Amino acid sequence: MSQLKSGLQTRFGRFLIVGGTATALQYILLIVLAEVTPLPHLYCSALSYALSAIFNYLANYYFTFEATGDHSSTSARFAITTAIGLGINTLVFYLANLILPHYILSQIMATGVTLVSNYLLHKYWTYR
Repeated sequence: MSQLKSGLQTRFGRFLIVGGTATALQYILLIVLAEVTPLPHLYCSALSYALSAIFNYLANYYFTFEATGDHSSTSARFAITTAIGLGINTLVFYLANLILPHYILSQIMATGVTLVSNYLLHKYWTYR
């Protein structure tokens, strides 16, 4: 149990907590948009990713990376990182949606692919 607690206190552990919460928010938004609106699933995926990015930015800024830079430079870098992540998410979702039977499975695949690139970009560039 103490290994789990110490693991969650690391930067990567905090990143997983914030990312998990942002991802849950993204999935909730995706399901609501896909089930309630007439938008294509690809648009619902992209929109839910973009909307959850606001929470993701603030939580990572203050909690995960304990950033000390001002928001003007950090938010610009975050926007670029988010745009890259959005592009990766949308491309993988599109390709997965061609072969997988349900949009949630496509989103799971897209989420898995973007996790590593987002962490590395945030750690080494966004919050510096």
